[in-house]
Amino acid sequence: MELSLFKQGAEAKLEKCLFYGKPCLVKKRFNKKYRHEVLDRMLTTQRIKSEVRAMIRCRTYGIHTPTIYMVDMESSCIYMEYFKNAVTVREFVNNCRSQQEGSEHLLAIAEMIGQVIGIAHKHNIVHGDLTTSNMLLTPQRDNTGNSDQSLHLTNTEVLEMDPSNLDLILIDFGLSLMEATPEDKGVDLYVLERALLSTHPNTDFVFSAILASYHDHNPLGASEVIKKFEEVRLRGRKRTMVG
Repeated sequence: MELSLFKQGAEAKLEKCLFYGKPCLVKKRFNKKYRHEVLDRMLTTQRIKSEVRAMIRCRTYGIHTPTIYMVDMESSCIYMEYFKNAVTVREFVNNCRSQQEGSEHLLAIAEMIGQVIGIAHKHNIVHGDLTTSNMLLTPQRDNTGNSDQSLHLTNTEVLEMDPSNLDLILIDFGLSLMEATPEDKGVDLYVLERALLSTHPNTDFVFSAILASYHDHNPLGASEVIKKFEEVRLRGRKRTMVG
């Protein structure tokens, strides 16, 4: 299996390959040399299991995540679906802000984000690293799971598509939690707000739309979570003021 480096971070590297003819992304977690070997193996195994479980559980509730092809605990690798013609929400938002109909598309994307997070939190799944770079947009698939349209579309063409023809896919569950508390969910929303406003200035209206959609899709738990979010936000502002 021939691997080519796609991206590298502090915790893992991503490589591309073909898995029985299908485009595949391999996420390999690094060994932490500063930790005892047995402890490092135990923690890495736990984190991989948690990541895979969160992705599978999300799919159970209708949230799009990459399909898991294989998990190799010996090499600390997760083999998962690779989306050739996907763009990040970060790229899509930046493109929208330069378009005449951008605000309308931004609100549509906000509705999608709020829906996905609301459903995840409703079922006690916390992503842990909600940023616009950890959300992908791809052309919608048909009932068989195929997207013939995406095979010939360029990334630029995907950026120009109406959001109603796109699927939102959550990726990178490396910091995910399950059986999460309202506090955990509030922190999840706070991370998203900070990431959104720091990456895309003057998009407060987008986050407000995300919260509205979140409430619509998690009506029983939203009030308590948003209350915790406000508390976390206040603590964050105090830390910023004090330094």
